[in-house]
Amino acid sequence: MSILLTGATGYIGTSVLPRLIEEGHSVTALVRDAAKAEIVEAAGATALVGDATDGDLVARAALESDGVIHLASGQDVDPAFIAAVLRGLEGSGKPFVHTGGIWTYGSNDDITEESPAAPPALTAWRGANEAVVLGAAGVRGMVVVPSIVYGHGAGLARVVVDAPRGDGAAPALHLIGDGAQHWATVHVDDLAQLYVLALENGDAGQVYLGAGGANPTVRELGEAAASAAGLAGGVVAETADETSERLGAGLTEALLLDQRSRGSKARIDLGWEPNGASLLDEIVSGSYAPATIATD
Repeated sequence: MSILLTGATGYIGTSVLPRLIEEGHSVTALVRDAAKAEIVEAAGATALVGDATDGDLVARAALESDGVIHLASGQDVDPAFIAAVLRGLEGSGKPFVHTGGIWTYGSNDDITEESPAAPPALTAWRGANEAVVLGAAGVRGMVVVPSIVYGHGAGLARVVVDAPRGDGAAPALHLIGDGAQHWATVHVDDLAQLYVLALENGDAGQVYLGAGGANPTVRELGEAAASAAGLAGGVVAETADETSERLGAGLTEALLLDQRSRGSKARIDLGWEPNGASLLDEIVSGSYAPATIATD
């Protein structure tokens, strides 16, 4: 298929783009400037330089495609982009894979696609846009919901491994709050596989959680990072106010959510097989190895 892709140069997109090409699809990547165009063309895609809020451009590109994957989701982008894609795909039955986020479900020890929404303020805007995609007639609209994405040394895991270490004879890695909260996690390459499977085989109106099944606590992640870095003081808890002062109130509220998910539906319905190294293993000996950890 010929796929219109946004966010191709972003963290998730740099795994999704090669996966699409490996599976035999051709990709037109919507990018903002010539520099990004060079990147996606070097990766094997055709670049389309323009703005994701340019309704006529997006509608035309969607019309000429066999399906759309939208990774560059954002509060200011999504309403215009979604409307344009649905205009371009109207009545075609072609796939449109939109991006959600695990924080939508709030604190929950067994998140599934049917769990009630309880988003933090930071991502409360997502729900209305997702509903438009899922309810669109004549289009195979779906939402892939990434959990905490890690891999290749990037993503939110850096908030843990790059945390302040304090001063003194026994420096200790600062946690996010007390670290008791669980994070549902997924390797970025496994997530890329899920996007492609949803595009190819997903059903209209369906949500697919991108959760690899490992749900470590932030304290476990912090202790692994501290041990790998040889920090004599191990880890030290922060109050929510201290973390908020360091990371901002909105992000702190989201990172303090206690979330676990098995991601079973994608495995059963789409044959998804996440098999990337766990985030704990990545911190100890993988892409977040001690040599890459910044000091305070």
